[in-house]
Amino acid sequence: AQGAEAVEVCLFDDEGHETRCPLTERTDEIWHGFLPGVPAGQRYGYRVHGRWDPWMGARWNPAKLLLDPYARAVDGDFGGAGIVPREWRGPLPPEVYGHVRDWPQQHVADTVRDDRDSAPYVPKGVVVGDDAPDGPPDEWIDDRRPKTPWADTVIYELHVRGFTKRHPGVPPELRGTYAGLAHPAAIEHLTRLGVTAVELLPVHQFAHEDHLLRRGLSNYWGYNSIGYFAPHGAYAASGTRGAQVGEFRRMVRALHEAGIEVILDVVYNHTAESGELGPTLSLRGIDNRGYYRLQQDPRRYTDYTGCGNTLHVMHPQVLRMITDSLRYWVTEMGVDGFRFDLAATLARAMDDVDMLSPFLAVIAQDPVLRRVKLIAEPWDVGSGGYQVGAFPPLWTEWNDRYRDAVRDFWRGALPDVRDLGYRLSGSSDLYAWGGRGPYASVNFITAHDGFTLRDLVSYDRKHNEANGEGNRDGTDDNRSWNCGAEGETDDPAVRALRRRQLRNLLSTLLLSTGVPMLVAGDEMGRTQGGNNNAYCQDNETGWVDWSLLEDPGWRSLTDLTARLVALRRGHPVLRRRTFFSGHAQGPDGLRDLAWFTARGTEMTEPDWYAPTAALGLYLSGRDIPQRDERGGPITDDSFLVLLHAGPEPVEFALPGPPWAASYELLVDTSREDQHAPPGTPHRAGSRIELPGRSVLLLRAVTAAEGGRKTE
Repeated sequence: AQGAEAVEVCLFDDEGHETRCPLTERTDEIWHGFLPGVPAGQRYGYRVHGRWDPWMGARWNPAKLLLDPYARAVDGDFGGAGIVPREWRGPLPPEVYGHVRDWPQQHVADTVRDDRDSAPYVPKGVVVGDDAPDGPPDEWIDDRRPKTPWADTVIYELHVRGFTKRHPGVPPELRGTYAGLAHPAAIEHLTRLGVTAVELLPVHQFAHEDHLLRRGLSNYWGYNSIGYFAPHGAYAASGTRGAQVGEFRRMVRALHEAGIEVILDVVYNHTAESGELGPTLSLRGIDNRGYYRLQQDPRRYTDYTGCGNTLHVMHPQVLRMITDSLRYWVTEMGVDGFRFDLAATLARAMDDVDMLSPFLAVIAQDPVLRRVKLIAEPWDVGSGGYQVGAFPPLWTEWNDRYRDAVRDFWRGALPDVRDLGYRLSGSSDLYAWGGRGPYASVNFITAHDGFTLRDLVSYDRKHNEANGEGNRDGTDDNRSWNCGAEGETDDPAVRALRRRQLRNLLSTLLLSTGVPMLVAGDEMGRTQGGNNNAYCQDNETGWVDWSLLEDPGWRSLTDLTARLVALRRGHPVLRRRTFFSGHAQGPDGLRDLAWFTARGTEMTEPDWYAPTAALGLYLSGRDIPQRDERGGPITDDSFLVLLHAGPEPVEFALPGPPWAASYELLVDTSREDQHAPPGTPHRAGSRIELPGRSVLLLRAVTAAEGGRKTE
């Protein structure tokens, strides 16, 4: 707390009575002390004294009880008595603001100090003892973690609360909690799909924005962090006096036992304190000028995030707090990696994004953090913030260019297939530098932010009226196609086309080179009713609807997803660790990757620039440039993937020898029933009918194999 004049630790008993204990020691602007006899479960906060001068960025106000940014657990929420029911909805009390919120002259409202005590209205930190039954476990030794290689990873993005809130197999008292996600019924679905990692939407303690609470809504997604060491208390079935820590650890342990890694979506770019008109909850009241990036006018906050403030990651103590937090979640909570929200903000040195920034440099040399999975959302809202393909080795990235190209292809909006070719084969144009591989690209078609997969083929326009912002929120660039009717319809032809498009999109994703990311519920047709920004919908709109699995059609989509994941797991050519060379391989002179037109000829330069709805890619498994666990060469089957986004069927000539002697059909997305036998082998060089809007996966059969089946 650089510049502060005094710091008090405030202890609270069960009746809310407060005992203040001053910290009398200060070393290098860090206030410290020792309080003997404080037990686990003790609730506490800070009061920090200092100058009130917002014009110079100084916003100390000892009337405001501050949450310890290092608190391991948090009890309560912002509202009446500081301990409010989980379902509480209401405006933030004026007492939680450091300034007089209702000051009549609004242009200077944030400069008038509010001296009302905020302690009755704010949550408290909780002391968590390392010697408790759920203290730091010894299970996090390396041989207990799944340690799935990047190339073998299949990510499943989910919301802890939303995934189990409506799950019929999870006991009602556990639904929407860490314990609910650890329940065998929830894990069974993940193992059935075959995913290797869950990416959890934010689980750091977060707060709800006042404008949402006033509308009876809340920040459901949780991108509004206020405690970087504490599991969000509202997701705990076991209570919030420290028990949430053990519950989270048991969830991680259960997922590890199922072979599933845990990746956290983390928000270190901003906090819930928002801009100068936001509440004083923690960092603002401790050291506003140190923790936040301020403008030349230090009364104002620099905002690269669109959320009102930006953490000052260049400051050594802020950087230390972030890395301490990351190491804590790895070493003591057992997680396996992180997805960094608006990671370009963290990479900003002064004003510009700098891939040699202190944050990236510290991560690269840290002996703990450099060994876990690191995923960047490679953009922010500031100038020069779009950085797809620019992050250094060790990092993977959300590849929105993959998302856009695949969406445009299947809705018939790509002028040619040049960009699609790069995306399907690992995006070498973005990542083939500095030793990066195809797994640097996290391929996704949908994410929490935007339409669900079903809504992508059901709506041309967003329908966000329930968010209370006049449908102005959320992107207008959805790259969606409603298949002929806006929203839900009883038209059987439209419904059938939509399901076919879903099969096409999922098949494309899981057959592409790179790391695929699925979104919870997409495999069973989850819908948000056209809401493409459901961040504030903590209700049936945002929760996974498990009753969809009672519909044979949606159950069939889930089965296809699981089958495609299994195919990917069983064939290393579908999850390469190095980029395709496009050069001849082996004695027969076949390239490891080849592209074909519907005529059965290899694509030429003009073909890439010509409008086309049908193309094929041949993936050779004969000479994969990687080794098995014993150092031996790896060979695999070869596959031909045919994609056709046009509405009418076309004839596709199958490449003849030496590519294959015949082809065995494995997947045909034009068919609803994926359990039926795929059909007899097709002779190489023959013409097959490629149905309109379909994906066909065929295994190349050599002359030596004949018609041998491999499944």
